[in-house]
Amino acid sequence: MEAKSKIVILFTLCVSFLTSCYNKGPVTPDAWDLTKQQLDSISFYTTHHYTQNYNFVVTGDSLVVVAQEPGAMAVPDVVSVEMQSEVGEQQKDSITLYRHERIVVADIATVPTDTIDSVWVKVARDQLTFGWIHESELLAEVSPDDPISQFIDFFSDAHLLIFLAFCVVIVAAYAIRRLLRRGAKIVHFNDIPSFYPTALCLLVASAAVLYSSIQLFGAETWRHFYYHPSLNPFALPFWLGLFVTSVWAIIIVAIATVDDVTRYLPMGGAILYLGGLAAICAVCYVVFSITTLYYIGYPLLVAYYVFAIRRLLRQDRL
Repeated sequence: MEAKSKIVILFTLCVSFLTSCYNKGPVTPDAWDLTKQQLDSISFYTTHHYTQNYNFVVTGDSLVVVAQEPGAMAVPDVVSVEMQSEVGEQQKDSITLYRHERIVVADIATVPTDTIDSVWVKVARDQLTFGWIHESELLAEVSPDDPISQFIDFFSDAHLLIFLAFCVVIVAAYAIRRLLRRGAKIVHFNDIPSFYPTALCLLVASAAVLYSSIQLFGAETWRHFYYHPSLNPFALPFWLGLFVTSVWAIIIVAIATVDDVTRYLPMGGAILYLGGLAAICAVCYVVFSITTLYYIGYPLLVAYYVFAIRRLLRQDRL
């Protein structure tokens, strides 16, 4: 009963915090009062999810921008050797931006004749350091200047996920084997009489499936969330709001889990149990995030639910 009361209190506090930070967004003027430039900016924003005055941080080793405007750098099909040399010298007038430097979008231009990328973006580090770069080159080397976006970047890296999958599965298998040999308590196998650890594992697995599903079937929605992240589920579209809600639920259930584990086990046993639980949650995140991208995660999640609930019911009967 005490644990249920704590969950209710934590959930109430969480909802109060989320509702208090609801943001209706900026008030925009009537559409009939907008200039053509403002309308173009809104049109660009709806398809590219950023516009002028948007802040980025350089994540690549370096970012080279050129001082000349895009139109001034275009070279006709038939030009003299002297003109080609002159344009080449102009393009050498470049500025290098380095990792972790913060930049802002100062202007956006479209060059239809550009065969590489028709969209050019002018970025500025300060009032004296600015230049133009292809949008495709820019986005490959920057991240939105927001900790949530950078967190998403870190956990969305495919190579990182594969590496983590290999490491986590090996380490978790070894740790679980050692714990079982020592007769230690561990979720799903030799569990404590609490449903919170199982609920936590199922929440992590479900959130991982939902996360990959949004990337599969709602790529543009996810991209907009990436550029404009929010931890308030009430200010987001349904599926994104459901995902953010699942993240908050993981945090709440994790707190309840730690409280229950420390009540049922001594300090040493609690640390071992929580370590094993963290390993299983890590396996759930990595495995379900990757397998869902290939549609295997959906039947696998159903099978995992059946397995986890059966083990929980069997543990309750023991």
